[in-house]
Amino acid sequence: MKSWLGSSAPLSLSSTRSLPPPAQCLCIRAIHISFNPTPSGRFSSSHSSSSRLIQSRRPWICNDCAKRRAQVRWATLQTTNAGPQGGPNLPFNDEEGEENGRSKNEKKGGKGKQNGDDGWGPTAFKMFESALTTFASIAILGAVGYSYTRYYKWNVLRKMENAFKPGDPVLDLAARGKEMDKVNLPDETHWVTRDDQEKIDAIVNGTRTGAYHLLIGEKGTGKSSMLIDAMAKIDGEGVAMLEAHADLEIFRVRLGKALDFEYHEDNIGSLFSIRGPRDASALLDIERAFNKLEKVALRRRDKVGRPLVIIINSAHLLRDDDDGRDLLELIQQRAEQWAASNLATMIINSDDYWVYERLKQLATRMEVTAIMDLSKQKAMQALKRFRLKYYNEEPSLSVLEQVYDKVGGRLNYLNRVARNPNMLKVCDDINHKEKTWFLNQCWILGEEMDDDVMDQQKYASAAMVLAKALVDREKDMTKTYDPELGHILPQIPLHEARQIMTRADFIQSYDHINIFTIDSNAMVRADSVPMQNAFREVCSQEGFEEFLEATLDRISAIESLGRTREITIKDLWNKGKYHFSTTNARGNVERKVTMEVEAGKEEEEEEAER
Repeated sequence: MKSWLGSSAPLSLSSTRSLPPPAQCLCIRAIHISFNPTPSGRFSSSHSSSSRLIQSRRPWICNDCAKRRAQVRWATLQTTNAGPQGGPNLPFNDEEGEENGRSKNEKKGGKGKQNGDDGWGPTAFKMFESALTTFASIAILGAVGYSYTRYYKWNVLRKMENAFKPGDPVLDLAARGKEMDKVNLPDETHWVTRDDQEKIDAIVNGTRTGAYHLLIGEKGTGKSSMLIDAMAKIDGEGVAMLEAHADLEIFRVRLGKALDFEYHEDNIGSLFSIRGPRDASALLDIERAFNKLEKVALRRRDKVGRPLVIIINSAHLLRDDDDGRDLLELIQQRAEQWAASNLATMIINSDDYWVYERLKQLATRMEVTAIMDLSKQKAMQALKRFRLKYYNEEPSLSVLEQVYDKVGGRLNYLNRVARNPNMLKVCDDINHKEKTWFLNQCWILGEEMDDDVMDQQKYASAAMVLAKALVDREKDMTKTYDPELGHILPQIPLHEARQIMTRADFIQSYDHINIFTIDSNAMVRADSVPMQNAFREVCSQEGFEEFLEATLDRISAIESLGRTREITIKDLWNKGKYHFSTTNARGNVERKVTMEVEAGKEEEEEEAER
């Protein structure tokens, strides 16, 4: 058998180890480099440009290079397998390699011809395999997505149910603000016993059902304190409380926090090609939250038998515009529906009258509870207990009466007075601040005011007119102070107040800035005892009535000037004249008319003075 060196000597292991690494084939550039062994075992290169090119794994190379590479690969393999004793001869020479390659190709070709009739079998199997893989992927994706959706909906309801379990964080936050301990129930030494507290307790603990409630009263009368006290008695079980806001987006977030509802913002269904809720307005998100809350309320009614309680505090902060009225209408619709089915009880807390006026239009199951100031006896009793708690002293009866005469029975004022060592000085400060607030908002400018401030002066003068009317009404009252009840503030019906001001739109703004208040019986009075004291002081000033009358006259004059149009002829100024004449058909002048302007009385007096 011929060796790869062209001789009959067999290829030994030592000779294969001395083979140099194959050189780069340059036959692709029509240049062939062949390596011929020398008797010493070394290789010498010779150039041959007539070598036949064949196709191998690499681009076009010559026949000699292809043979050499095959022989080198086989020798390397035999060296690895044979170990240190050397490898056998190459299994084939040039002719045998060609014959073996030819026989292999014939076998492959014959086999391909034999399977020519079954050419679609492998293709169909691959198509079926691909279809089955795709179907399995889609089925698994759909199953996982459906399972996640079911789990997510269940988790949403579970989280919302947890929001009504005892230990509500909203109650903890509110309790800290009111300096209450949610573990120890508040006793009578801390909070004064209100007549309406028992009713509020029954509403919050779920024993009083079938209606939704509106708490209305002035700022600082203790509405929120009563609600927090009722929540603390049941540890917030079954109750959710939130603060209203003028911005619907903020209201949406606060509602979600109170109900532990994320509005599907934590949903990852998009990973499974499941489209979540579409982006919408805040009002639509609030509707979705109420839908979920309704499902939770149904479960609770079946398990516990008592309705949920939702408290919306500071509802007067909603704007009296389209968005605010739409939100209030949505809340009222849900409150009516839930009250009829005993699913949930809605409590709306407001300082302003316009909320009641809006809800009154569609109300059928609404109950209104007016929270008023404390009477004289209860106010003095509360002040005495406050003083005992903070300073461990019991003030005299005369001092307590002086405090009540100055600030009345407003819990907010009594709390501030009781915390200060000098109670009477704090009472004077409260009265001074209320008077300053009233004057800064509604003081009038008199006859010398500029016409640019007419709109603001209309607002201020109307308030002054109404304040004067309340002071005059107080003078006509037979009784303004009761030894048991305390102050009896003068009040005017709402329609009459609008008639006095000659404006119907200002009174709501006065109620919002806490100058006047409107109760649930549509009666207008001063917002508090210190504010009524401010009315008396302002209206009793010397020359106030004349100053107010001058302001009103100036406003009327400015309005009159705005409604009057004056036409002047410049040619008649400075005693100018117009001459008119009439002629007949022949052109002769028949009549002459002269028009001139005579000086008025004021101008004659001015000329006489000159």
